[in-house]
Amino acid sequence: MSLNDYFEKTNGTGVLSTADKQGKVNSALYARPHVVKEGELVFIMCDRLSHDNISVNPHAAYLFYEKGEGYRGKRFSLTKISEETGDAKLAAFRRKCTEAETGPNREKKFLVTFKINSERPLVGETE
Repeated sequence: MSLNDYFEKTNGTGVLSTADKQGKVNSALYARPHVVKEGELVFIMCDRLSHDNISVNPHAAYLFYEKGEGYRGKRFSLTKISEETGDAKLAAFRRKCTEAETGPNREKKFLVTFKINSERPLVGETE
């Protein structure tokens, strides 16, 4: 199954971990990423600590824990390769949209693309 199909069809919980330039780690809940091109994951990020961290240290890790029995999912080692802003671009990537995300008091958001350095199963070292 392609990564695009996997993230479109699989329910679960995602955690993005980033670190600042001193190496202080932060982890945050994140929605399923978008896959525009094989080997890349795209996230919509708010202007918060995770985004601050990848602005000074482009390396991150994403863990996706599949809903259901057992320990199934994927782990990714990532490197930021680009970042975009703009309402039209962001709107094209939103799976759901609320008034808080589109209204006049919305938070600033970024469309951030990461290169996948490695992919591993949730548990264990190899597929």
